Amino acid sequence: MGVTTVFPRELEWIDSGSSRIPFWAYTDESLYKKELERFFYSGHWNYVGLEAEVPNPGDFKRTAIGERSVIMTRAEDGAIHVIENVCAHRGVQFMRERSGNRKELVCPYHQWSYTLAGDLQGVPFRRGVKQGGRVNGGMPADFQASDHNLNKLKVATRGGVVFASFDHDVPSFEEFLGPVILGYFDRLFNGRKLKLLGYNRQRIPGNWKLMQENIKDPYHPGLLHTWFVTYGLWRADNKSELKMDEQFRHAAMISTRGSERVKSEVTAGVTSFKESMEINDKRLLDIVHEPWWGEPTAVMMTIFPSLIIQQQVNSVSTRHIQPNGHGSFDFVWTHFAFEDDTPEMIQRRLLQANLFGPAGFVSADDGEVVEFSQRGFEQKPYHRALAELGGRGVENTDHMVTETLIRGMYDYWRRVMGFAPDR
Repeated sequence: MGVTTVFPRELEWIDSGSSRIPFWAYTDESLYKKELERFFYSGHWNYVGLEAEVPNPGDFKRTAIGERSVIMTRAEDGAIHVIENVCAHRGVQFMRERSGNRKELVCPYHQWSYTLAGDLQGVPFRRGVKQGGRVNGGMPADFQASDHNLNKLKVATRGGVVFASFDHDVPSFEEFLGPVILGYFDRLFNGRKLKLLGYNRQRIPGNWKLMQENIKDPYHPGLLHTWFVTYGLWRADNKSELKMDEQFRHAAMISTRGSERVKSEVTAGVTSFKESMEINDKRLLDIVHEPWWGEPTAVMMTIFPSLIIQQQVNSVSTRHIQPNGHGSFDFVWTHFAFEDDTPEMIQRRLLQANLFGPAGFVSADDGEVVEFSQRGFEQKPYHRALAELGGRGVENTDHMVTETLIRGMYDYWRRVMGFAPDR
């Protein structure tokens, strides 16, 4: 943070605040490359996965931080490691499977082998090859295996969730989240062992920041999503709070479910409100209050830059943002339960997960509007987006009629990207 950057005049942020976001923030390729370096490869913790995805020694999971492929492993001693998926020999991205179990990691090109912690342990023909009474080839005498380990990332685990950073000087994970957001993180990941239920994956043709914005935006759910407004799951008149960390990068949207099908001024003229809509499978709304919730029935957290944590009634999941260009990102949903859940609760979580995911009754809408947004940005790159509902400042609120969380995110984005001085 606090880096002074000189951008071309056409990339100057004209307004002093963060409520008017230039379209070029979503379309400029050089800017996107700087985002990768400043948010995904330095100064930040990024989500990698759940410990439940690698429960046994030798288990691994291939994933990504930004555009870099990484591997999460569980070593023989039970420790979690995250290493870059690039062989130290010739740079091969050697791991292709998404997950599995290995005693060691071996690059297929020249068979260099590494421990599950990323240490180089085997180099074919290191001492040369004997032929006709002499030794041909071999590595130089001063070759040291310890100089050629895989790139090891700094790792933080909390509540069964794994984060990693390429930056070994990054502050602690707890400091990174801050006390307010950490409290909501611990509300869900409270020490109970997690149980993996499954994945959804999709590629969305939009800038990666748009999905962070979408989950920081309480303005749209009661307008765009038929399920939310009709069945009271998320409406502008629900009891709610919006909270951020001190840097405004992370946020929690907290809501308590209201009465379904209740007409009010927030449904008047709203085309997505379907008073006569009936559900054939009533199990989709078979909601059971869980003691760990407290009063809120939904908490949506955004951990900047790469993670969304969802608790929508009994459905719980992580959503991982993996950019692959300024106008595209992969979006990976990991649905989970708790090991001490009853079979009935696990089935309930699975059924309610149908509201979300790429083809979910709610989330399919979000993927579509993100794509439409990106099309508009590319068409008119000299224009700007407006985020002024509730004012132009950045503050926590006790209602959802605001875009304060989006303004907060761009306040932080501007400072890190050099468009505004650090505070």
